[in-house]
Amino acid sequence: MTKATVTRIFIGGALAATAGAILAIVAVWIGIANDVFVMNGPDIVGLRESAVTWSLLGLGIVGALAIAAGLIAGLVSWIGALLNLAPLESKTWFVVLLLLGMVNLGIFGMIAYLIVGPDGTKATPSRRMHAAAGA
Repeated sequence: MTKATVTRIFIGGALAATAGAILAIVAVWIGIANDVFVMNGPDIVGLRESAVTWSLLGLGIVGALAIAAGLIAGLVSWIGALLNLAPLESKTWFVVLLLLGMVNLGIFGMIAYLIVGPDGTKATPSRRMHAAAGA
């Protein structure tokens, strides 16, 4: 998987997760404004049935699905980045990206990789010197 493909998947996933979060938050705000929730102090203990309630529930579910799709796209882009970095001679980027992903800081590693990281699919010039045929 090329770095350009990894970038597209990561940015698409981030946009989907952000849009889903905004959609879910808007659904909750509209629910609060329309007195949809049955409250017991600070806790939501039920819903008042109405057409608005069911519409907002559907909106919240769509938002949650968009967030889940964005998170899955982020995971796919992280795995793609690791596969892209694996064939490189220097394993520094691979190890850093792998370790940051394993300790739940992978988003920082992915952003750094997308900005300045190498592309493992591009042909790099060989650093080895070839000996002359007669040597």
